[in-house]
Amino acid sequence: MNIVVIILQIIIALGIFNVWVLRYGKATEWRGGGARNMKEEFSVYGLPVWVMGVVGALKIFLAACLIAGLWFPEVTKPAAVGMAVLMLGAVTMHFKARDPVKRSLPAMAMLAMSLLVAVL
Repeated sequence: MNIVVIILQIIIALGIFNVWVLRYGKATEWRGGGARNMKEEFSVYGLPVWVMGVVGALKIFLAACLIAGLWFPEVTKPAAVGMAVLMLGAVTMHFKARDPVKRSLPAMAMLAMSLLVAVL
């Protein structure tokens, strides 16, 4: 297995766990529209609370699949493609909220890494 892909899988997964588990209810400089937590951020984007739950569950599931892909490589590409789709949505929401580009940089980085994992 390509060491670059392995490193990217781990970075993506840890990044998702950080945002959706450790920092879920906390303010960060990356939250859209200056939101103080995840619920406020999805509200800024005009999305209902249930969408936040679905997106969060999908991201955590796909992050877990990227980790599982270290032992079961066949799940890596579908997980990376799914993560890329969700990150494209995140970048789109930042632009919709007219956030400064700085706020969408983590989502853009995750999108780029997910695409690299999917194609390598």
